[in-house]
Amino acid sequence: MTNNLKKQKLSKRNAHKQFLIDDFKLEESWRIFKIIGEFVEAIDTIHDVGPAVSIFGSSRTKPDSPYYKLAEEIAALMVKNNYAVITGGGGGIMEAANKGAAEAGGVSVGLNITLPFEQVPNNYSTIKLQFKYFFIRKVMFVKYASAYIIMPGGFGTLDELFESVTLIQTHRIKPLPVIMVGRDYWRGLIDWIKERLIAEKNASPADLDIIQVMDEPEEILKAIKKNTYHADS
Repeated sequence: MTNNLKKQKLSKRNAHKQFLIDDFKLEESWRIFKIIGEFVEAIDTIHDVGPAVSIFGSSRTKPDSPYYKLAEEIAALMVKNNYAVITGGGGGIMEAANKGAAEAGGVSVGLNITLPFEQVPNNYSTIKLQFKYFFIRKVMFVKYASAYIIMPGGFGTLDELFESVTLIQTHRIKPLPVIMVGRDYWRGLIDWIKERLIAEKNASPADLDIIQVMDEPEEILKAIKKNTYHADS
């Protein structure tokens, strides 16, 4: 058997283990206790982080990227204004945000997820949690966030973006700033939302007001302070 074939078979086996929702069966209801345990550990670990912002973005962004450096700068600014920083705990933008927060002397939370590829915890989280279940991790992102900062990223970043907008739109969570960073990067998506979703009445014009698009760290901070409880207030 060739090495490539072995790798493909191993990858398929590992991928199958990740299909956790498909794995729910009546005779395996004991798994609920593992889920409860993961919830309890997460809440117990980060319940007192104080006002925080969740920062999302690509795990593939390199340290020499302008977006990496911008994420560092934004995170450091948040910490200097008494906000903790929460990320997915991996590389790229997540690493940059955790690094910026940690080096500024603040709380730097990494909510890492067990995946068959890519997700290796970065070294800059002052508080680390390891999740098996995506949906529990998602709850932690939104439960403790005073704002969502969406840096350039891929499908995972888009997932967090649209989930937050949907939760706010449907009044499942209190309104919070959802700030997309990088006008040039996100312009095509915003135009598509206007030209397709809103024009064809699959979304309301007011729904787009949930999202703010900006580039400057000070502008981002001002928008967050304007719309959220702040530690100094």
